[in-house]
Amino acid sequence: GRKGGHKGRARQYTSPEEIDAQLQAEKQKAREEEEQEEGGEGATGDPKKERKSLDSDESDEDDEDYQQKRKGVEGLIDIENPNRVIQTTKKVTQLDLDGPKELSRREREEIEKQKAKERYMKMHLAGKTEQAKADLARLAIIRKQREEAARKKEEERKAKDEAAMAGKRLQSLSLNK
Repeated sequence: GRKGGHKGRARQYTSPEEIDAQLQAEKQKAREEEEQEEGGEGATGDPKKERKSLDSDESDEDDEDYQQKRKGVEGLIDIENPNRVIQTTKKVTQLDLDGPKELSRREREEIEKQKAKERYMKMHLAGKTEQAKADLARLAIIRKQREEAARKKEEERKAKDEAAMAGKRLQSLSLNK
């Protein structure tokens, strides 16, 4: 067979009826305390209210009151936690799709970055940025160097042609003699 728990005694279970009775008693106590705090009017007690609290059919209202009871100092001090986010569910009909959409910080920074890049490219193509001015100056220097190199090549080619022509003249003159 199976042995009992490690403490050596049998387990005892409470029935659901006993649990309901305990909850009803706690709710009744909480109501009486609230009535006493409000001004003592509930000290005499209203028989209709007592009957309602004992009825199990009216347990829905009692559950709401029980959940609203605060623990510890919460009843005395109104605490507002800025970090606590209360989630509210919205229906599809309540959603505002036409309104302005708020962007996250990263999305805003990304859009600003793209706009700045576009502005820079426009300025660069117009030649107004420092880098564009440096590029244009470099291009002008390179063009001058290439023009000079082309001119020197042309002069050298003309010099060769003239030398070749002079050589041919000398040969033709020597042959004619």
